[in-house]
Amino acid sequence: MKPHGWVRWKRGWGMGGLLVLIGIAMSGCASPLATGTPRDTAGLGMPTGDPAASVKALAADMADTRVASLDLLSPDWFAQAEAAFAEAQTGLANGRPAAEIQNAVMTARAHLRKAEVVATTSRHTLAQVLKARDLARQAGAAENAKTYRKVETQCLALARAIERDNLAYAEKNRGKVIDAYRKLEIEAIRSKALGPAKARLAEARDAGARRLAPQTDTEAVDALDAAAAFIAANRGARDEIQARADKALFQADRLMAVAQSSRRFKAMAPEEAALFLETALHGITTHLGAPDMRDEDTQTQLENIIGTIDALKNDRGFLSQQNQTLQSKLTDLQARLDALNIKMALLENKSRQDQMAKEQMLRERVAAEQRLKLAQCFETVQGYFSSKEAEVHREEDRVVIRLKGMRFAVGKSTIRPASYRLLGKLQKAIRSFDSPRVIVEGHTDATGSAEANMRLSQARADAVRDYLIKNQTLPADNISAVGHGAARPIAANTTAAGRAINRRIDIVITPRTNPM
Repeated sequence: MKPHGWVRWKRGWGMGGLLVLIGIAMSGCASPLATGTPRDTAGLGMPTGDPAASVKALAADMADTRVASLDLLSPDWFAQAEAAFAEAQTGLANGRPAAEIQNAVMTARAHLRKAEVVATTSRHTLAQVLKARDLARQAGAAENAKTYRKVETQCLALARAIERDNLAYAEKNRGKVIDAYRKLEIEAIRSKALGPAKARLAEARDAGARRLAPQTDTEAVDALDAAAAFIAANRGARDEIQARADKALFQADRLMAVAQSSRRFKAMAPEEAALFLETALHGITTHLGAPDMRDEDTQTQLENIIGTIDALKNDRGFLSQQNQTLQSKLTDLQARLDALNIKMALLENKSRQDQMAKEQMLRERVAAEQRLKLAQCFETVQGYFSSKEAEVHREEDRVVIRLKGMRFAVGKSTIRPASYRLLGKLQKAIRSFDSPRVIVEGHTDATGSAEANMRLSQARADAVRDYLIKNQTLPADNISAVGHGAARPIAANTTAAGRAINRRIDIVITPRTNPM
């Protein structure tokens, strides 16, 4: 059924207009698209009323049907409705007779009703196709315009077959279109998740990484391929996909670092390279207070360093265990003392009111002692840090240490060696309190997406928490980590200085209390 041209409209209603009226009379009022077209039932059946209002109502219905995807589910009937609608708009703009404009509106609505009928069948027959299409679009498949348009054309071909009552063709070929949309979805997910790693790998190879570090290059490629294969088999596992993408990016960054080191070592004479390595190992040995073993081979020097670190960890673990034992004994003694105080109160045969007053006084004394101890600890901890290293301030019954000197590489969460001295002071500060609860808070500036900032701030907070746990600062249950992204700035993000202040790690310490 093709839209009428203006040549036919000039001849009046004719047979075309009569057929449209008969179609509307037979369809009744079941379709909401029949609304908005005034009719004169007392005359010859000619449409009457304000043609501008009819065109406006049709425009709203056309928009609604497009939202309902009639242009996808019944493309040909929808296209004919659009053509008739365009003729109605042109007639209205050119001052055509009202009857001609209303006739074009009625024709458009007739085509829309037919499109609705076809769309009902299309939604049922192509349900899985439409689902696969939605998932592909949500993944960003439409950004690959050329490939996406090709699959969209295949989808429209299925809908046109349904318009021609050729369900067999649609049912036979819908599986191919579903597979095509799924491939688009997978490629879109891969592009988004693995794009940074691919770009970094390409950058490293442009810098000669494949030649300078072939083994590391292979490992980087393997990590990228493994992530791509996982996405193909598990496209809905977002967290694991992100974890594998992060691993692939790590390997690509590592490739760049190894290639740079390889280039540097390649330019060195053998003795220069050996002395470079010896200097690095000796620096670690000196820092650990281990014996100078430069007269031994490299492997022995490494074993010396590892053995010293293990001994320090064991010693720290022993001290931590002793502290825990001491705390347990103190807690037990306090419990016994509380029990004796209660017995004494009972033996003294005090009245209930006197006993309550005594307990209240004891609670007040304990609270005062705790406040005094917190103040003393606060003053002590303040003296541990320089103004460039940290800010220490109190928030009611908590102490907050803002690690100003804590720095991370851009976009990274790995703790740099330069921060170890500051973290050592942090450990000392935490141990100044009585088995406190500690929260490590990560913060970023507002640069980048909120999702990336939240993930980066959490990763940095986790890195500091892991360091404190591994170095026996407190039991793992007493330390938690949380990332706030850019949600809690303490300076304006409009300047470089303000953004630097906002990129920080805060340590929130809550001392243990001893309630009655």
